[in-house]
Amino acid sequence: MSSGDNLTPEQRFVFDYVDRNARAIALTGDNIFYFGELGMQEFETAELMTGLLEKGGFKVERGISGFPTGFCATYGSGHPVVAIHTEYDSCPDNSQVSGVAEPKFIVEGAPGHCEGHNVNAAVLVATALAAKQAMDKFGLKGTLKVFGGPAEEQLVSRPYFVRDGWFDDVDLAFHNHIGGEFSATYGLLQSALVSATFTFHGETAHSGVAPWKGRDALDGVVLMDMGMAQYREHMRPEMRAHRVITNGGDQPNVIPRTAAVWWFFRDQTAEGATKLFEQAKKIAQGAALMSNTEVTVDVLSAVWPLRCNQTISELLQRNVEAVGMPEWSADEEALARALQTKANVKVDGLKREIPPLSVLKTPRTSANDAGDISWKVPMAKFYYPSNVPNISFHHWAGGVTLAHSIAHKGAVAGSKAFAAAVVECFGNPAVLAEAKRTFKAELGGVEYKSMLPAEQKPPVALNRAIMEKFRPEMRKHYLKERPEFS
Repeated sequence: MSSGDNLTPEQRFVFDYVDRNARAIALTGDNIFYFGELGMQEFETAELMTGLLEKGGFKVERGISGFPTGFCATYGSGHPVVAIHTEYDSCPDNSQVSGVAEPKFIVEGAPGHCEGHNVNAAVLVATALAAKQAMDKFGLKGTLKVFGGPAEEQLVSRPYFVRDGWFDDVDLAFHNHIGGEFSATYGLLQSALVSATFTFHGETAHSGVAPWKGRDALDGVVLMDMGMAQYREHMRPEMRAHRVITNGGDQPNVIPRTAAVWWFFRDQTAEGATKLFEQAKKIAQGAALMSNTEVTVDVLSAVWPLRCNQTISELLQRNVEAVGMPEWSADEEALARALQTKANVKVDGLKREIPPLSVLKTPRTSANDAGDISWKVPMAKFYYPSNVPNISFHHWAGGVTLAHSIAHKGAVAGSKAFAAAVVECFGNPAVLAEAKRTFKAELGGVEYKSMLPAEQKPPVALNRAIMEKFRPEMRKHYLKERPEFS
């Protein structure tokens, strides 16, 4: 970690604030880890986060854009308007005991954090509170907006926020995310994606007595799947299409009247993802014709690729380097290596060095629903070291460190760099001017337009049944101690 040499007064102030509140940061992430709430159902999580922000002096608007667990917390007034945002949802069937380098359920079959969005939330809250304190201390003018984005794993909320005008007055934005290293990157980082359900409608019949009287909706789902499989030969290598059948009928002796499949379509560009979706709709119509059914399509979300602005990424990199890597203990290193061994990945332990700022010209095939923001205003995303390198997310191994000292130390480091970068945006007008200049050049004349249908509403019932099933047992593992920032 940084020794404090060559720090500005603002950096030193926020670093001291974060260090003083390290216990509160850890408790914030750990509480959310045990909440383990799936997207659109993050009620305990959102209540904890907004309560901490409100107590810290922010004005909180809850339920924005029709998301019961979404929020915007605001402090200050006027320009510049700096937005910080992140996600806090978990994944299904990934309940994992923290600190144990082998698969071990907290509650068998239950949802759980297996990527680190619980730590994202802690870093966001700590950054907001530290930056607010610095704004007061140094008399910095402007507005800090803190956005909570539900259901990132389903890539839902932030395209709605942008479509509905929540970023119309924002000058620049930041996004924090957990990783195995401490780094910033600029350029095209992640791909575009369209998320949609295809529901086939037919007619029931007795499968054994008179199947000819039925129109099998599941046949429509299966035929669409076959059509998409044939089309894969003609997809470009960077394209992706994957699905889950969300409704396959009720029992074999009744021909299903309704069946549904949920598809994700990915490409490096918004145009490419849209074209793939349009082809899928044609295939679905063909499947409906062949199965003598009808099909309806519901777009749950549609996100642009995520791009990182060079100026803001350079600002983040400077602050990441000012903070430095955490000092890992022998026990932490041993856990990391044991986990890498068990997960059958490269065994090289925890990172000790900060990589140089890198540029990506070809986006990764992953997606994040913050992509729309990054085409609306200059934005950058950085990674802080609260997970083990080489470990895949959405897998039990991704949850092992998330309520452990590795996550806690990484969150402190991330909060320091994040808060210092945010504060500099209020105190240094040249940052905003340069970010706007580079942002215009990076867009290259591309005009952002939301891919969401104008009338589309958030899927508020998403994951409700799963959480209702598991929450009573999960609640038994909630922490009794809650965070207090000072």
